[in-house]
Formats: sequence, C-alpha cells, structure tokens
Amino acid sequence: MKRDIKTPLLAVDAVILFQGGIVLIRRANPPHQGCYALPGGFVEIGETVEEAMKREAREETGLDIDLLGLVGIYSDPARDPRGHVVSAAFLAQGKGQLQSGSDARSAEVFPWEELPRLAFDHDQIISDSLHLAEKLGSLK
Repeated sequence: MKRDIKTPLLAVDAVILFQGGIVLIRRANPPHQGCYALPGGFVEIGETVEEAMKREAREETGLDIDLLGLVGIYSDPARDPRGHVVSAAFLAQGKGQLQSGSDARSAEVFPWEELPRLAFDHDQIISDSLHLAEKLGSLK
C-alpha cells in the first residue's frame, strides 16, 4: 500500500559568534531578497543537521564553525513564506576568513546591540541564542 506522506521541510540556522559580534548574511534570493538573515539552509538527504549547519555556514560565510549548542527548534508553519519549514537553530563559534558565497549577497559582523531588521523569525532565534551564550559564557 503506497501512502503519500507530506512533512515539513527541514532547515538549519546559526548564530555565529565572530570578532566580537554575530555574522549575518544579506540574502541574494527570494524570499526576503536583500534582507539580512542568519546563515543557514536546507538539510540534504543523508546529512545530519550538524553536518548541514557546518556546510551551510561554510558555503554562505566562508567560515568553519564549532557548534556550541542547540538553541532550539523553530516550527511555526508560517515562519517561511515558501511553506512549512522547521529549523534547528545552533549557536556556533566562527573561525577563518569571512567572505560571502552561494546564495549570500554579503556576509557581515554586527554587534548584538546593533542588529538590522531580519528575515523570517531570526530575531527570535538571536534573542534565544543570547540567553544560551550567556549560560555558556560565550560572550566574554
């Protein structure tokens, strides 16, 4: 018996600590083209969310990352205009040379206190990340 199973898409997002701030990309493609967002993207078949996060960070920012912890799972069906996308969000430490790539128009570092308007629900993810970073002592 064949069943048509429909499930949400799975994505990853990262709050990357780097040079005293956090890394944001400016989106090159819709939705939210031209807006700032966290680095991230879709998990590919055969990949863990951790592997996907490291790949997406490298592709979009040029940085290698060390994952510091899971910030949370973001699953509001309306969080992405393309459809129901569930994201596993991570706090990470970046290392290397920052440079934009793949679907990022630019990659920049912003102080926590001076963030631009963000795409999707990334302001909530960043807020939640701040609490995790404080617990881990990562903001020192």
